[in-house]
Amino acid sequence: MTGPLQGQSVLVVGRGSGIARAVTLAARDAGAKVIAAGRDKDSLAAAYAGEPAISTNTVDLTDEASIAALGEQLGSVDHVVSTASARARGRLAELDRNAIRLSFDTKVIGPLMLAKHLAPRMNEGGSFVIFSGVAAAKIAVGTLGVAITNGAADVLARSLALELAPIRVNAISPGVIDTGAWDALGEQGKADYFAGMSTRNPARRIGTADDIANGVLFAMTSTFLTGQTLHIDGGEPLT
Repeated sequence: MTGPLQGQSVLVVGRGSGIARAVTLAARDAGAKVIAAGRDKDSLAAAYAGEPAISTNTVDLTDEASIAALGEQLGSVDHVVSTASARARGRLAELDRNAIRLSFDTKVIGPLMLAKHLAPRMNEGGSFVIFSGVAAAKIAVGTLGVAITNGAADVLARSLALELAPIRVNAISPGVIDTGAWDALGEQGKADYFAGMSTRNPARRIGTADDIANGVLFAMTSTFLTGQTLHIDGGEPLT
């Protein structure tokens, strides 16, 4: 299989579904050998069973020793994408300290440790892609924990881009994306929320996991792009 990532290796940290899966398949289809890693290796192995050029491994972003061990196993790598998150939703009075810590540990400190242990193993022309989110750009009551986590991820991308240069580091900031993240609203609640959002945002639709995967591919292959946050959100912050 040929493509812009032909002959390269891509580590994708996350689950075997939603955005992480879309990124994994897109990178593979672009020619890369992909390592899908997460806390539940068995679940990942089942999710990617029979998929060529995709292997699975174990990593826990809240455990630096786990990240270091993964680096030892990989040896070298071309690109690292961290999609993992642990959202701390709710108003201020409802926020749990441990939930906020887990949010930062997963989405900010975890990617920081990935950079610490994998940047020295990265091949020339390599990159990191981490995830922020629209809550950092559009402040709303009830998303305080998410917003401050995403804001920190934006700063992390810029800081790492400077310190790790010429390794490139960028962030992806998704808007409302049609993944299982919204299933807790129930079928009708999810449909109503998506309908309202589609009416308000300038793109007039809900984003897809493929929209985000295409953005990640752009970040990995655009060799003059670094220290940026790509807002793939349908223009939601404008409303």
